[in-house]
Amino acid sequence: METKKRYYDDPYLKTFTARVLSCEQTKGGFAVVLDETAFYPEGGGQPADHGTLGAVNVRDVHEKNGVITHLCDGALEPGETVRGSIDWARRFDHMQQHSGEHICSGMICARFGCDNVGFHMGADVVTIDFNADITWDTLMELEAQANRYLYEDHPIDIGFHRGAELDAIDYRSKKPLDGDVRIVAFPGADCCACCGTHVARSGEVGIVKFLSCQRFREGVRIELLCGARAYRYLSAVWEQNLRVAQSLSAKPTESAKAVARMEAELGALKLRAAQLENEVFARRAERYSGAGNVLLFEEDMSPDSVRKLCDAVMQTCGGRCAVFAGSDGAWKYALGEPGGDLRALVKQLNAALTGRGGGKPNFAQGSAAAKRSEVEAFFAGL
Repeated sequence: METKKRYYDDPYLKTFTARVLSCEQTKGGFAVVLDETAFYPEGGGQPADHGTLGAVNVRDVHEKNGVITHLCDGALEPGETVRGSIDWARRFDHMQQHSGEHICSGMICARFGCDNVGFHMGADVVTIDFNADITWDTLMELEAQANRYLYEDHPIDIGFHRGAELDAIDYRSKKPLDGDVRIVAFPGADCCACCGTHVARSGEVGIVKFLSCQRFREGVRIELLCGARAYRYLSAVWEQNLRVAQSLSAKPTESAKAVARMEAELGALKLRAAQLENEVFARRAERYSGAGNVLLFEEDMSPDSVRKLCDAVMQTCGGRCAVFAGSDGAWKYALGEPGGDLRALVKQLNAALTGRGGGKPNFAQGSAAAKRSEVEAFFAGL
């Protein structure tokens, strides 16, 4: 017997009573079938409802051949009447996301004459795939259009249609349909075959916000947030931007300019620091002119600085130069010798000093997890 779907009669129904038809232990819990339910099963890109049946938790809901099965964490007695309670925050979030997706998809498809070829309502964002090349600027225009539609608070029409009545409706669908088809209509925005739950009026969606638009297959993949998700996201972004702006002594609306100015200043400082570093390394290299093999220990430096110091000294010392920068257990090293072949030595070094690295025959870089005394002993024994 097919399960009566109370969520179609009233998507705002939060509690209900039903009779338990069967309860079977299965992988991950107990599969419970009721004579009727307000729990929406996973389908059409929309996740399943969660909640409780009596004293047990409903973790997942699926439908097969019209029968809806509730995966519960405890058993229920067949024949008993139980009270079901929907996790309303989760359900309403899904209603906001799904309704907002319809409105946006309808407007995008109308603008580009394209199809919605993929839809997924994730725990964090909604993704929609379209077989059209959509620019970000155009998407921002459509976002403003969609939000105006929300503010106008249009009523949403949902009903089942078939036969000639269905044929007379211009609706979106990924495949041909027959029999009783559930049509969800957002007047002036979208008309689509859909099995999901939706809000009663567009204003309940609250707000829609596009997050990204990336090339995907033969079109684009768009990330979207609606309702409370969009509000939480924009609030978090605003809070973060406010802190950034305060640290830069700028207005929140001018934080990007302040960051660009700071990046330019930082770039100039890095360039000057690199010039000074090269001058210091050149003077260090002069001190080791003709010294033969050289082993240097330095405070922690970037791998690039270790390389530059080693390269400068190896050009003057007339032998092999090894630079270790860091501290016991965490060294960055560079090893070089003009015209030399250090491959065998690097292999020995890595084995003896718990190191990793390599490079060209005459120059290598890596890291070592040894103590300074172990490094000194290794090179003393060569």
